[in-house]
Formats: sequence, structure tokens, C-alpha cells
Amino acid sequence: MEGILPLFKPAGLTSHDCVFKLRKILKTKKVGHTGTLDPDVTGVLPICIGKATKVAEYITDAGKVYVGEVTIGFSTTTEDASGEIVEKKTVNRTIKREEILNVLDELTGEINQTPPMYSAVKVNGVRLYEYARKGIEVDRPTRKVTIYSIDLLDTCNEYIGDTISFRFKVSCSKGTYIRTLAVMIGESLGYPAHMSNLKRVQSASFTIEDCLTFEEIEKLMENGTVGKVLRPLESALSHLPKYIINDKVAEKVKNGALLKLPEHLKNYNGPIAAETEEGLVIAIYARHPLKPDLMKPVKVLRND
Repeated sequence: MEGILPLFKPAGLTSHDCVFKLRKILKTKKVGHTGTLDPDVTGVLPICIGKATKVAEYITDAGKVYVGEVTIGFSTTTEDASGEIVEKKTVNRTIKREEILNVLDELTGEINQTPPMYSAVKVNGVRLYEYARKGIEVDRPTRKVTIYSIDLLDTCNEYIGDTISFRFKVSCSKGTYIRTLAVMIGESLGYPAHMSNLKRVQSASFTIEDCLTFEEIEKLMENGTVGKVLRPLESALSHLPKYIINDKVAEKVKNGALLKLPEHLKNYNGPIAAETEEGLVIAIYARHPLKPDLMKPVKVLRND
């Protein structure tokens, strides 16, 4: 069994829980997820099976799209609805739509984020959530992430109440914490805040419409038709630039040959998919660190 299975992740399960469950359903051990989703978060979780596990990192590194809800008026230990309340402040004024739009605009582009204590980021080899569970506060590394766009989904012109909530859609780079983004939105408005709901609606090229539930996957396994819904590993690489090769070059690529860096990719520093004229990706290449006119294979996907 080989391919990518776009799973609709339900609330209450970790990404690892989903992998464990699918190993049992699909009766295969070579199953991997493509980036951690918090237990409370639902939505798109592409699952790689068999040889497709080789391309999991390229899905993880691609952009993501989320639909979330931020609640203004109190913050939590986990920055989401599952945590304990840390700070409360009654929203004692009317917050206008234009003010929220201005804040979202200010947070669009490259921003600095500090990961929440309840996260999987490692500090000195230990995950932050392990420190948090022991009540230990440690310095957390600030990192740059990119917010490509944020749209306010609600249509209210004024928000009034002791707490207020509104929904937004965000397209962002890998490593972005939407929980932290919700907190940053609240801070910009002058109030503690947290992310009260979150769904991932796209990961790389996989959308919510592509996804299957566990129940649907179980039925397909019972019918012996699960193979028909598996996406080829190429679907995980559709966002990468392509270098089309003929059959003669493909044989060299399978053996790890260096290739000339294409003229149109001279200024590109990311991964490149070496693809046959039939659309099969043979290997992932990258700029050679010592020979600027060449590129070298970083991962051969097909050598049979």
C-alpha cells in the first residue's frame, strides 16, 4: 500500500493517535503524519503510507490555511479553550470592525512569534509542554513566520459584550502558531485573548473537501477499495518547482547523479522535483553547496 490519505482529523486525538489508529485500520506499519495538530484542532491531516512517507516533510514544510475563532476578554495557560484562565479583563468598550481589520492587516507579512509553553518545541532537548506540566518556565526561542493573509469572516460592524468572539481565515507558513496569533490579536486590541476554536482547511495542496473520516476509511477497507482514494506521492510535491527529465536522465537520477541547475531556478534555494515526462517524480534535488551551477539529489524516491 502506497500513497497519501487526506484524513479529516476529529477533535480529541493527537496526530500520533491518528497514525496509531490508521495502522490498525489499514493493517500496515509504514504510516506517518505530516505535522502535529493539537488534540482540540480538527481538519486536514495528510497521512503518508508506504513509500509516500519519504515526502511527508515536504507537506509539513508547505503552507497551511486555517479557519479559527478568537475570544477577547480572557487568556489561558495553553492559549486555547482547553487551558486554565490566566487573566481576565472585561471588554468595557465597543470594538469596531475597522479596528479589528487594522490589527489583522498589521499582523500580515513576516512576524515574530514566541511558541506557547504548551507546545512541542524543544528547548535543551525537552519539549516545552513537558516543562509546562511540571510548572517550569523556560526561555522560549522567538522565530519568524509568515502570515500570507488574514480575513475577518464575521460581518458585524460593532462587537459589544464582556467577552467578544470573531472568526478569521488565515493562510500562513509552516511553524505558525494560530493560538499565539489569537493572543497577539487580543494584545493589539488591548485585551487578553485565546483561540476558542480552530479547523485546518488546507495543508499543501490538500483541502478539507479531499478528506475522509475514520469511518469512511474503515468502510473502504472492508470493501477492498481504499487503494482508489490514495493520492500518489506526487500530489505532496505539487507546490515544488519541477525539472522535467527524459528517460535517459531518469536512470542517472536514480543513481544519484548531479544535474545542471536550470536557468529559471538560478535564484531559487529550495527543493526541486526531478520529474519524468510522464509525471513521475524520481528524486528531490537542491542546489549544490559547493558547485553553484549544479544541483544534487537530497532524496531519491524511485530507483526501481
